[in-house]
Amino acid sequence: MARVLTIILNWRTPDMTIRAAEAAIAAMEGVAGGIVIVDNDSGDGSEERLRAAVADSGWSRVRVVQSGRNGGFGAGNNAGIRTGLADGARPDYVYLLNSDAFPAPDAIRVLRDHLQDHKQTGLAGSYIHGTDDAPHVTCFRFPSVASEFEGAAQTGPISRLLRHAVIPQPIPEQVARMDWVAGASLMMRQDMLDRIGAFDEEYFLYFEETDLCLRAARAGWQTDYVPASRVAHIGSVSTGMKEWARTPDYWFDSRWRYFRKNHGLATAVAATLAQTAGLAINRLRVALGSSRRSGSRGFMRDLLAHDIRALTTGIRPASVHTDKASATERTT
Repeated sequence: MARVLTIILNWRTPDMTIRAAEAAIAAMEGVAGGIVIVDNDSGDGSEERLRAAVADSGWSRVRVVQSGRNGGFGAGNNAGIRTGLADGARPDYVYLLNSDAFPAPDAIRVLRDHLQDHKQTGLAGSYIHGTDDAPHVTCFRFPSVASEFEGAAQTGPISRLLRHAVIPQPIPEQVARMDWVAGASLMMRQDMLDRIGAFDEEYFLYFEETDLCLRAARAGWQTDYVPASRVAHIGSVSTGMKEWARTPDYWFDSRWRYFRKNHGLATAVAATLAQTAGLAINRLRVALGSSRRSGSRGFMRDLLAHDIRALTTGIRPASVHTDKASATERTT
């Protein structure tokens, strides 16, 4: 029987993580494997709270481990992957669940069955919806120079002209192949991870699952969206993205790393120039009262300052971003 390793990453949200674990336990009914809760060096008593909850509840299939550092979403999940199943057996699939996400009783089984039936699929993502049942956008194209321009400009004629590059995709009603899907509820084939590796730990937060899906695609694995797997997601509990007044440096670091690593320096520079041009169009339209503003306050200035610095001195390693955000959250 195929075995699933479920990983829930915690950073300073122990009560929410316990709720996610309860939902995951129910969804693992009839599924071989186990659950690992990784505390990402919260330093606020989370680990003790989680261990006590597991012991008090008698959850025999759940273990709590300490990552030892808040190295980001990828590093924290990699710690869970390295921990593995309690009996040391190799899992067939690794399932990532956000600490503020709650799978339906059959959500994990549906993803497992899909991967078992589709041998070329390396990753499978769920239909994510809010607690109000509103769907979250979790299906995407890979970023490109054209998508940077289109996404920043946010104007109808440009979006229609570059419709092939628009990153967010309409939510399909049936199983569909995607470039990448959000990691709030994501199952990965262990055979694929053995071939291409797990998450790149140089990303602190954001773009790491995009990077993984791109590496998978280049190695011949596809990513599927599986809407029958339904997961409720609160979103941005740990990162506070919904309340960002300014975009944090780690987001710019991750964006630059994605383009520089996967497409080369010239493309990284072109992507920044394209986004800047798109933002300039957007700002003109905002001044004319015909558009809403793209990006957070000071975004264009921060983007240019960051990427000029990245060109001259490089970007900071993910390990410097301590206490800036959870390394748990995949927002939608």
